[in-house]
Amino acid sequence: QIQGMPYGNCLLLSDGPVNNSTGIPFFYVTPKDNIVTDLLKNPMASLTLPEADGNFCRKNVIDPEDPRCARLTLTGQMVTVPPEEVEFAKQAMFSRHPVVRKWPRSYEWFFMKMNIEHIWLQSWYGEVSPIAVEE
Repeated sequence: QIQGMPYGNCLLLSDGPVNNSTGIPFFYVTPKDNIVTDLLKNPMASLTLPEADGNFCRKNVIDPEDPRCARLTLTGQMVTVPPEEVEFAKQAMFSRHPVVRKWPRSYEWFFMKMNIEHIWLQSWYGEVSPIAVEE
C-alpha cells in the first residue's frame, strides 16, 4: 500500500565485536522482511543513532531521544556482505546480540552492511554538522 515510499524499521546492528568496532554497520536480515526486499531493489538507506551514552544527556537525566541529545545519521547503500567478510559479520553480530543464534533458520538469514556515503551529526535542535566518512 505504500509502494515506492520510504519507511523505517528497527534492526539489530553491530559495527564489530566489542573490542574491534569498525564503524561499519552490519545487519542480520531475512528476505521475509519487507524492508529487506525493498533494499535489495533500491539499496539507498539512512540510519539514525541516538546519543545513548553521552555526558550531557546522562548528566542531566534526559531521554536519549530528546532533541537536545546528539544523534548521528549515516546514509549510504545497503549491500549483501561478501563471502570473505561473512565470518567477521557473524562475530560482530553474534558477540553483541547472542540471541540471534537462536532465531529460526527457516527465515534464510543473511548479512548486510551499509557502505556509508554521508555522515551528519546533529548536536542540538536543528544544528547539523557534516563529518567526513574517513573520520
